[in-house]
This record gives sequence, structure tokens and C-alpha cells, in this order.
Amino acid sequence: MKTIRTCVATLILFLAGTGGLFAQRDTTGQAAAIICAPAVDALVAKHISLNRSVNAMDGFRIQIFSESGVNSKNKAQAAQDEFQAGYPGTGVYLSFKSPNYRVRVGDFRTRLDAHRFLVELTVDYPNAFIIEDQINLPKTD
Repeated sequence: MKTIRTCVATLILFLAGTGGLFAQRDTTGQAAAIICAPAVDALVAKHISLNRSVNAMDGFRIQIFSESGVNSKNKAQAAQDEFQAGYPGTGVYLSFKSPNYRVRVGDFRTRLDAHRFLVELTVDYPNAFIIEDQINLPKTD
């Protein structure tokens, strides 16, 4: 997503510098409207729709379980259920990336927030560690 934002910003700056983007001013000197090529409007609309469809962002989670082999899926589900019982209200995510089933917890925007929770978890999960992951967007009211 960062690449699309960078491209749009570069395109807008390029068009502004080459005369492809014009601002009209009314009689008070205020900018009234921006006139640009239809391709720029289409690109901006596409950028907006892509950003609306994204429900994740870069962040951190804590991995509490990872295993492969026989019954690893059942063990991962058990670890997920155990965590949910002990820490209600914290997101728990089971994923499979060949050959491992993994259980990761939390949606932390900063490593510091993840570390604070990791300190609390080390009593029950001494082998847990922080990992960069795509997290769910925070709820906005």
C-alpha cells in the first residue's frame, strides 16, 4: 500500500509541477476548485477504494505457539482455546504457514505495547516472543 501512496503523491507533485494540475481562485483569492486530467481523478478514486477495502495495518503480535507434525492443528486449537479462557478480550489468531500451525495474540501498533503485554504473558507462556505482523485496524467510535 505504501507504494501506491508514493506513486499517487509523486504523480500529483509531477502534474502540479508540469502544469497538469491547476487551481482556480475566486475573487477573494481563495482556491475555488482543482482542475485535473480525468486519469488523475480515476487514479485517486482507485486509491481511495483500495484503502477502504484494507482492514489491516503493520503492527506487532505475540506468538505463543508454533508446531508442525502429527496433531499440530489440534494442539494449536487447544492453545488458542486455553489463551482465550485466560485472557478474554484479547484477539487470538490461528494460522498455518507450511509446515507450522501458529497461534499469535494481540493487535499492537507499537513494539512497546507488545512488550508490555509480553511481560504479563511470560508467566504462562515463557517461550512467547514478539513478531511483526499485519494487525486488525483499531476500532473507531
